[in-house]
Amino acid sequence: MAVDGIGDLSLAKRKAARQAGATEARSLPSNEEVEVALQSYLQLYQADEHAARVAHLRSCAMQMMRTLERFNPQLSGPVLEGNAGRYSNIDLHLFTDSPKEVELFMLNQGFEYKQRHKNIFRGAEPATIVAFLVGTRDADFNISVFGHNDLRLSLRSTLNGRPFRHAGLESVTAMQRQEQQANHDG
Repeated sequence: MAVDGIGDLSLAKRKAARQAGATEARSLPSNEEVEVALQSYLQLYQADEHAARVAHLRSCAMQMMRTLERFNPQLSGPVLEGNAGRYSNIDLHLFTDSPKEVELFMLNQGFEYKQRHKNIFRGAEPATIVAFLVGTRDADFNISVFGHNDLRLSLRSTLNGRPFRHAGLESVTAMQRQEQQANHDG
């Protein structure tokens, strides 16, 4: 994931299993184990570069969150968790009842994007949502559009997966300040 830029945990595990010659799925590590190992790798082999990358991507995320403020944007994924690799996109979740309004807003802002549909789970119920891949000069974004009330639900990418963790602009700004202070003091 850190070297090849794979962002999907299950894909990364399958690729690693093929390379190692493992054939049984139960031999694969859990997502949490992969995330801990990835974080350790990044701290050991890419410490300075990694900290600068995460800070840059969080800054880009905050800027986009300000732009998309009317849609209650929340940062999620590797940039929030602090384990963004060299090729990581920024995952933003928007909470509005009108994906069309998001699309019109992006058109009016001049964003270039690709629209797609994404399968998720609201609790145990499968659902399909609209998502946009948006490229900017500084970063690439995966922007998923959830319903307004979904912010209070347990949303997952898979039925047995862990719920998405997300943070609003105030939390991300506080996190960024805290890390800048830690870097300044340390």
